[in-house]
Amino acid sequence: MSRIPFNKPFIAGKELFYIAKAVTYGNIAGDGHFTKQCAQLLEKRFGISKVLLTPSCTAALEMAAMLCDLGPDDEVIAPSFTFVSTVNAFVRLGARPVFVDIRPDTLNIDDGLIEQAITPRTKAIFPVHYAGVGCEMDRIMTIAQKYGLRVVEDAAQGVNAFYDGRALGSIGHLGCYSFHETKNYICGEGGALCVNDPALVRRAEIIRDKGTNRQQFFRGEVDKYTWVDVGSSYVPSEICSAFLYGQLELLDAIAQRRKHIYQVYRRGLKPLEAEGLLRLPHTPEDCASNYHMFYILLPDGETRDALMDHLKSNDIHAVFHYVPLHSSPMGRKFGYREGDLPVTEQTSARLLRLPFYYEIEEQDQARVIAEIESFCRARRARARAPAPTEKLAV
Repeated sequence: MSRIPFNKPFIAGKELFYIAKAVTYGNIAGDGHFTKQCAQLLEKRFGISKVLLTPSCTAALEMAAMLCDLGPDDEVIAPSFTFVSTVNAFVRLGARPVFVDIRPDTLNIDDGLIEQAITPRTKAIFPVHYAGVGCEMDRIMTIAQKYGLRVVEDAAQGVNAFYDGRALGSIGHLGCYSFHETKNYICGEGGALCVNDPALVRRAEIIRDKGTNRQQFFRGEVDKYTWVDVGSSYVPSEICSAFLYGQLELLDAIAQRRKHIYQVYRRGLKPLEAEGLLRLPHTPEDCASNYHMFYILLPDGETRDALMDHLKSNDIHAVFHYVPLHSSPMGRKFGYREGDLPVTEQTSARLLRLPFYYEIEEQDQARVIAEIESFCRARRARARAPAPTEKLAV
């Protein structure tokens, strides 16, 4: 019986050909032909004012935090149910995270709790689009406009997903994409900053290029370039961009493949949801998912851990997701404790992500589904079995 991994990097088209082509072009350091092609494709496809490719989504988030002018004594509203990069991006500048609980349906930040978390120190909101399903962006943007706040979309999982017809990452003032090998479109490590406020474009270019105005120099806008702002090395390797372009050319084909994988899981596990043995993901009507992952929610943490162990014993690698940031050692330094965000904590304990990658076969998915069904039904049968009666001493 073969092992079913949780994730497996894939080649969908001309990725290796484009890497070879990048070498022949004589520029593999960055901002060459393929970096520009990727950016232009994303701008045109998703209606984004300016896309700047970065070495990672973490780098894009760090740039976004700098563009928001965040610093000591500032506060940023974000979910605790996210990857550490979301919060590290502004904590490293001295800003304080203000964690808000998540919605039980989408597992996104609860837009109904954001406004009450705003204080005079609040400078920005960092919503995270979980599993490729959009946050309630209209409400978030309305709140941000009311209080004069910046909105940075963490769309690491949201490339080619949409909210009310608009691409995730194109709605806030800034958006951040990931092309890590676990995402829908990959290049090993990679990301992009989506600049939707034209007033931020020039400074974003400077921050990305080590704090210099080199891009203006290349365009002939200045006669030499120099250090003009704080920045860092946020330009990706041309090799990564060449690989990525081979994937972005196949945006629709990859999306359809992932949709099929998602639907196979959903159809196979729907009977278990109908029986109340687990819960499947939810996508609101105004959202178009990119089918980034497939997760299930078990009744409690003990059941989730037992199922994870059961699958592992059958060579199936299913994994939990985020440990809530507010209950982490760093979260405690900011004064948070377990119990502060109940939906986040309960969700984290109950969630299990299933193997999901481009080349997974239906027979492997059927095996995953069968093992989950076998486990859930056996566990229910044990729970219903009458407790053994003790013999009374004569």
